[in-house]
Formats: sequence, C-alpha cells, structure tokens
Amino acid sequence: MAVTVTQVSPIQRALSSSPIPVGAKFLATTAAHDAGEVKINGEAPGALNGVRVLDLTHHVAGPYCTKLLADFGAEVVKIERPGVGDDARRFGPFAGDDPHPEKSLLFAYLNTSKKSVTLDLKSPTGRRIFHQLLSESHMLIESFSPRVMPSLGLGFDRLTESRPGLVMVSISNFGQTGPYRDYKATDMIEYALGGLMYILGSYDRPPLKHAFRQAQFKAGTNAASAALIAFTHVQMTGEGQRVDVSIQESIASGLRDTTSLYTFSGAIRQREYPYTGEMPHSALPTKDGHAVPIHFGGVDWENAADFLGAPTLKEERFSTPQGRLDNARELQDILIEAFQSWNKYELFYEAHKRRGHIYGVVQAPNEVVESPQYVARGYFSEVDHPEIGKASYPGAPFAMSRTPWRAHAPAPGLGQHNEEIYCERLGYTSEELRRLRASGTV
Repeated sequence: MAVTVTQVSPIQRALSSSPIPVGAKFLATTAAHDAGEVKINGEAPGALNGVRVLDLTHHVAGPYCTKLLADFGAEVVKIERPGVGDDARRFGPFAGDDPHPEKSLLFAYLNTSKKSVTLDLKSPTGRRIFHQLLSESHMLIESFSPRVMPSLGLGFDRLTESRPGLVMVSISNFGQTGPYRDYKATDMIEYALGGLMYILGSYDRPPLKHAFRQAQFKAGTNAASAALIAFTHVQMTGEGQRVDVSIQESIASGLRDTTSLYTFSGAIRQREYPYTGEMPHSALPTKDGHAVPIHFGGVDWENAADFLGAPTLKEERFSTPQGRLDNARELQDILIEAFQSWNKYELFYEAHKRRGHIYGVVQAPNEVVESPQYVARGYFSEVDHPEIGKASYPGAPFAMSRTPWRAHAPAPGLGQHNEEIYCERLGYTSEELRRLRASGTV
C-alpha cells in the first residue's frame, strides 16, 4: 500500500504526540485520509485501517461488535478455543442444512473481515502468548461472564499494569456489577428483565419480543460505539479505560418515554388493546400479505373511506371518537375487509403517491433482498465463503463517502491465521508452532 502524507491536521498532531503507542500504519493512514490519497488494491480503506483489535468474544453480541470494527477496516484477531471455536459455529441455520462448524450462516455473517487463531487461555503458555498479542493491540473486546477474565489473571487492572493505554470492552448479560451480574440469560430473558417485552404485543395476549436476537445486536452496536469513544480518549490523553456493556441495559434503552411516564405520573404503559376505535398501528391483512397503516395527526375518516373503498366508514355511528370507540370491533372488521380488497404493494404506493399517508408493507425475506430501495443503495453485500459459497448478507450500517464499509474477507476457518499471526508476526518458528499444536495450546 502506497501512502503519501502531504498534510497533517491538528488531530493527527495530537495522535502522533500521544504517549500511547499507536501503529505507524494507523497514524500515516489517518493523516493520508485527510489528504484523500490512501488506496488499498485500488480502493479507499476503511475508517479504522491500522487499528488492531484482540477479540475474545463468542455467540452474538461480542462478535457483532467486532464485526462492525472489522468491516470498517480494523484488524480483528479472533481468539478461539483449540478444536472447539466459538459456540456460534454450531448455531443454525447451516448452508445446505449441513451442521458443520464452518457452515453456520450466523457465524459467517458475524465474523466477516476477521482473522482466527486458536489459543488455550487456561494454560500458562497460552496466557504468555496472549500478552504478546495484547502488546500489539489497541483494543481488547471480551464477552465472558464477569468472573472469567479475573480468574485467568487477565482482569483489567492486571492487564493495564503492562498496557496502561488499553481499551478493554466487556460485554455481559447484566454488566460487571450488581446482584444479577453472574446470572445466565438468553435474548428472551434480556427482553423480559429489560422491561421492553412488557409493552410489546396485544393487551389480551401474553407479552411478545422482537424476532431473533435483537438484544444481542443492540448490545454489540453499543459496544462498538463505546470502544471507539474510549479509543479516541486514549489517543487524546493516553488514558486507557474499561468499558462495561450490559445487554439488559442495552435493551432497556428501548423503553424511551415509558420510564419517564411512570416517573412523573405513576402510569404504567400497557400493551395495545386490539379494538381501540382508531386506525390500527399494527399490520392488517391484504390480498397477498400484510400492510401497516399509520395516520399521524389523526385520521380523516371521510378521506380514508374513499381511499380504502369502504363507504361504510362514513356512517353516522363512526362519525365521532366516542361512536368509533363504542363500535370499535365493527370498525376493525370493516377495516380488515377493506384492506383485504387491496394488494399490499398497490396499497403502499397509492398511499404514498396520492394520499400522503404513511403506509408500509410487511416484506418477506425474498422481498427484502429484492427491494428496489435496497437495490438502489447497494445495501446487501455478497460474500463468497470457501465452505458456504456465495451468499448475501446485510451490508453497511451507514454509508461513509471517504472511508467506506466493506466485508473484505469471509468469516475465517477455525485457526485459519495461526501461522500468519504466530509465525510471521510474533516470530515463532514452524517447529515451535507444531509443538504448540501438539500440546493443545493452539
């Protein structure tokens, strides 16, 4: 990579004078970013090119955090258990319905652009090698339960004795402190204890949670943001710090005004009653799927009756808020019947183009991938994996004009980069690496 530095901004001068060692590649690349002259294989590098991250995460939240960093250019070295690897390698669905540790579609998505090495942190030799890796890293991201790192002699206080400018991000179910800190949890448990599950769903049915592992992804996003904020602080002051990310608190942030409503009035927000006498805020069935109607500022029922082709809505019993409430179930039945006379996309485009209503379509996965909006923005990214083959994955979480996102490599095989990291970087010989393998250290 050819890097030409023609000007140095005030922030680069601050970085270069930082008492914490920062990779020369990172400093030079950052300065050259300002000059607009950096290219890697003909492409602009990511914003974090030159930043080194040591990844001790597993499952979902932690790997999503480090994926965000890796896809924006950071070098992420993922440390996995010898012979076993990240548990997410055994999470379905699997390519070809083959439950192989290199064919998990979830793992493949969460670990693009990373390098994988194997290392036994329970062995003295493994911990010595870990310290060697850490000495060349700017950040350490881990997602063990709170007792694990201190039990290995790898707690933040111990690590910063030799690496005072370390950014250490710890992601756990309930955080590093508090009475629940050592409790185990799943995504549904986090939703339930986080308070968000209580307000989701219908009033006359049990509470619901969002699909898949949304608490984990939210925590991973928070962790990546926090890591970069802490890293910036290190460059400016030389002071490293511990970042404590609680998955429960990450999901509780979705409560927004629910907690302040309770604080000021004692009111407890309930799940929505199915018959409100108003236009529903949830999906209604159409001929070929579901659509979601939103009418901010109140519904013009005369207009809605004409738009939906439902003249019954003009009857006197529906002409006042009280009348609609008194006849709420009948109103709901009329709306359902009216919506079922439309195709979902026909209704969507008609609402937006002609009426100015805010309508949405409930899209199936194939419709999402083929959506003209996503296609126009090039959102989905195709990644070619040696075991899985080509597959489309969600792309950049946001677009950057100078330092773009890209999944520049598929998820690594277990220990794929052992030789590169241990031999080429740390200086171990091939014979030494063979002995480490034989002893189970790597």
